[in-house]
Order: sequence, then structure tokens, then C-alpha cells
Amino acid sequence: MLTRLDRYLLRETTQAFVAVTGVLLVILLSNQLARVLGQAVKGDFPGSVVLALLGLTTLQQLTVLLPLGLFLGIVLALGRLYHESEMTAMAACGVGTARIYRPILLLTAVVVGILALLSFRVMPAAGIKAQQIRVAALRAAQFGALEPGRFRTFAGGDVVFYAERVLPSGQLEGVFVQRRDGERIELAVAERAEQRGAGLSEQLFVLFNGRRYEGVPGSPEWRIVEFKEHGVPVRLPDMKTKDEKLSIRPTSVLLKQEGNAERSELAWRTAMPLMALVLMLLAVPLAKLAPRQGRFSRVGFAILAYFLYSNLLAAVRAWMEKGNPGGAFGMWWVHMLPLLVAGWLVWRDERPGRLWRRNRVAEG
Repeated sequence: MLTRLDRYLLRETTQAFVAVTGVLLVILLSNQLARVLGQAVKGDFPGSVVLALLGLTTLQQLTVLLPLGLFLGIVLALGRLYHESEMTAMAACGVGTARIYRPILLLTAVVVGILALLSFRVMPAAGIKAQQIRVAALRAAQFGALEPGRFRTFAGGDVVFYAERVLPSGQLEGVFVQRRDGERIELAVAERAEQRGAGLSEQLFVLFNGRRYEGVPGSPEWRIVEFKEHGVPVRLPDMKTKDEKLSIRPTSVLLKQEGNAERSELAWRTAMPLMALVLMLLAVPLAKLAPRQGRFSRVGFAILAYFLYSNLLAAVRAWMEKGNPGGAFGMWWVHMLPLLVAGWLVWRDERPGRLWRRNRVAEG
């Protein structure tokens, strides 16, 4: 059962964690929104999918934000307590480092659970969904609503379409369609037309009251057909999702494969929850302030430690993926480095010799 002190430490660290993660999330959303809107403006996909893509890409980036938010939140929360001498008062009452770890470990357990769910299930699923939305949006942009008085090409230039007017009902008037099949060309002119199947891989122009010309350019043999209704199918090229992209491959699939790239992706997904736990163990001794130090004195060291840790993990991931000798031992040794630093910091502050020397100075 949590004591009043445990609840107080848990509340302070949780509030700092939520605040820091919220600020980092706003920064990430601003960056992602600018990138997605830039693609929408260029015409890669319509603006209607911006919010969906923004939410899905943010879910993918949470695995990076949460460990950093937890690490900085603990350092800031404990730094305030040290700065205001609350930790000194706790130490005078016999509260040691192990007692401080206990409530913070509860918060860390929740974060680690969320990260495990994000890394192994949510992130790949969000990546697949984002790619499917992007492909559908690109297809809709490629074969979207037709504009009057403007030639449009589809299917890699094999189909050319032109309409003089577009009625409020969506019907087109004064229609011209050219379709190429190898050397053979089909030309059709019609009074009006309808577009069916927009956004699907198989499109259909239905022409009414017109004439069709079929033949090979330069050949005298042409066929002319008058029609009341004629369908012109247009098949768009397939735009498949990139299943080979490891970051969106389901974890169950990766477990059945034994390549270097698959091993590195699995190790990376496992590294995110472990990283949060390791950073928590490092944050508690790192946050300790000397008398008269500012409450933000350790933030710079914390940011430096995080970037060294995360960049080394990324480097080992690349080595594992390429089969370099540096990745032969996996990522476990990278996690050991901050753990050793955390153990040394705790030992330095809690070793019996230091407490004995303090007592000698106090007695003298």
C-alpha cells in the first residue's frame, strides 16, 4: 500500500511527466502538420486525409516521445524537490534512494506497458493504415473530379479526357476521350458523359449519344461506330502498400523471419520499453542537486545522456541491419552502459564511507 510520501512523489513525477510529454507532443504535431500539409498542397493527396495521417504518424512517434518525457519529467520533479530542500528533509527522516524509487517505479511500469503495446502492436498497425490511406488518397488525386476545359491524362498517358462543361449534377457535356492500346487508338466524342467509380482502381466513363473511331494511325482501315451509350473502362496502375517496409511489418511476422533486418527491427521494438525503464533508474540519482544549485541544473546533463543513449541504439540498429560486427552482440550492452552509470551514481551517494565521513565532520 502506498504511503502519503509515496503518493506525493508519484503525483509530482506524474504531473511533470504529463507536462513534458505534452510539450514534446505539441512540437511533434507542429512538425508533422507542416510536413503533411506540404504534401497536400503539392497535390500528393487531398486535405481531407490530413487529420487521419497526422493522428496515425503521431501514434508511431509516441514510442520516442514517452521515454524522453518520462526521463525529463523525473529529473524536473526531483530537481524541484531538491531545490526546495524537500528531499533534504526526507533524507533527514531516513528516506533513502530505494524509497524514492518505489512510487516512481509504479509510473514507469504503466509507461513501459504502454510502450510495449505501442511498439509491438499499435505502431505497425498505424503504419499500415497510414500507408493505405496515403495510397487511396493518391489514387483519388490521380483520378479525382474532372475540370471543364482541361485535358486530363490517366493510366500513364494511355487515356486522355476532355469535357467542355460540367453540370451541377456531375454530368459532363462536350466530351472527348482518347484511349491507346499498343499501336491502336480509340477516339470517342459524345454529347454528355458520366464518371463512375471515382477513387477505385477500375474507373468507367459512360458516354451518351456520340461516335467512336478505331484504328491505327497511318493506316487507311478505320472503323466508325455511332452509339447511344458507350462505356470506356480505365484501369489505374496498382498502388500497393509497401509490405516489405520493416517498420510496419507485424511483430508476429518478424518473429518467424531470421534475417538481419528483421532481428534489428525486433530489437528496436524491444528497446523502447527497456529504454524507459533504464532511463528511470538513471533519472533518480542524476536529478540529485548540490546545495544552492538551480532546479534546472541537471536538465542539460539529462538531455545529453538521452541523445547519447538513443543515438547509440540507432547506430547499433543500423549495424545489425547491415550485418556489421558492431551489431553482432545485439542491443543489450547499450542498455548496460546507462545502468552502470546509474549504479555508480547511487553507490557514490549511498556508500557507507561517505556517511561516516559526514558524521566525523559533524562531530568535529
